[in-house]
Amino acid sequence: MKRVLFIDSVHHLIREELTSHGFTCDFFPDLTKEKLEEIIPGYFGIIIRSKFRLDEALLSKTTSLRFIGRAGAGMENIDVPFAESRGILCLNSPEGNRDAVGEHTIGMLLSLMNNMRRADRQVREGTWIREDNRGTEIKGKTVGIIGYGNMGSAFAQRLKGFEADVISWDKYKKDYSDGNTRETTMEEIFDSADILSLHIPLTDETRGLCDTVFFKRFRKNIWFLNTSRGPIVNTRDLADQLKSGKILGAALDVLEYEDASFEGLSAQFPQAFQFLLDSDRVILTPHIAGWTTESKIRLAEVLVGKILKVFPDGR
Repeated sequence: MKRVLFIDSVHHLIREELTSHGFTCDFFPDLTKEKLEEIIPGYFGIIIRSKFRLDEALLSKTTSLRFIGRAGAGMENIDVPFAESRGILCLNSPEGNRDAVGEHTIGMLLSLMNNMRRADRQVREGTWIREDNRGTEIKGKTVGIIGYGNMGSAFAQRLKGFEADVISWDKYKKDYSDGNTRETTMEEIFDSADILSLHIPLTDETRGLCDTVFFKRFRKNIWFLNTSRGPIVNTRDLADQLKSGKILGAALDVLEYEDASFEGLSAQFPQAFQFLLDSDRVILTPHIAGWTTESKIRLAEVLVGKILKVFPDGR
């Protein structure tokens, strides 16, 4: 029987479905990278979230591995080109949490533009301040979306009822204008956007993309959202642009200082990050935009469906 190693804990549906189709599934909660290197030659498949990076050195030790399944969207913890060069199929499941990300991004934007964090704190402290908490409406604004895949398109769909002008740019897609967005150029986003939302993967090209030079290219002062990956944004430059007023407010579900596993933050916080923590114009959540009860199930359903479509029998 073909053996599948579960490196992370995921929804039990994946293991149950693979087992019912003849695969043998193993999960070792205390698995170390060293132990993984030792046992990986015996496995036909791997299921992972973000615990380890499956790099060239590790994948070079495989002998019978045919697929890697990531229960999630981003693939930056897998050396996909090298894996594919060895005949290893790399699968992910962004369709599973696209709705959760779309809803969370809307929620963060509404909270940010209507001063909900500050107003909630003030009421709890016994103060009742209305004028200083006057909000800003999404209606009539131009929302720029960078990256129009599963997440970007889900966000755009949920913006439809707000009567905003939604424009988007995706380096890898063409002719995708639909009833929810108008495909455009980065130049138009720089010129027109009131709100900017990132929905792009972390690659060598996008790492550090949003820096001072990037933000200063916007003609208007903007509201900024990032639910993609933290290292795409230079935190120091973001803080500087918040101080200058170029960025009116920022909503961040991901941070530059996250561990590679996404399960925690680095122990040392630089001054720029402390500014974000102290600012009423910043909304922070701990990488949970795609983290709902429903998405956990759908991520599993999508991933196991893709695996069984290619490998229907584990015997």
